[in-house]
Amino acid sequence: MLISNAYAQAAGSSDPTGGLMGLLPLILMFVVLWFLMIRPQMKRAKEHKAMVEALAKGDEVVTGGGIAGRVTDVGDSFVQVEVAPNTVVAVQKQAVATVLPKGTLKAL
Repeated sequence: MLISNAYAQAAGSSDPTGGLMGLLPLILMFVVLWFLMIRPQMKRAKEHKAMVEALAKGDEVVTGGGIAGRVTDVGDSFVQVEVAPNTVVAVQKQAVATVLPKGTLKAL
């Protein structure tokens, strides 16, 4: 009287593609994300690692903090950077952002 009858619903039709069409947008988004964001970041990280491993005495570098100087000594995880005459700063190798062409510091 106050409660209505509850009837079972009819079984839904089975999807012939097995639900693949529901996952297709998710897979497509991942592929786009991979090629636009993840892959270029991995490429830049590989290039930076190669640059850091190739540091040698006499290279002119700029650190991540913007300090420019000449490498005077290279250790396992630190480099000594001369930022002014008789002023040497120890910097982590990973903090070196770029290696400048020779003679750039003379122009500054």
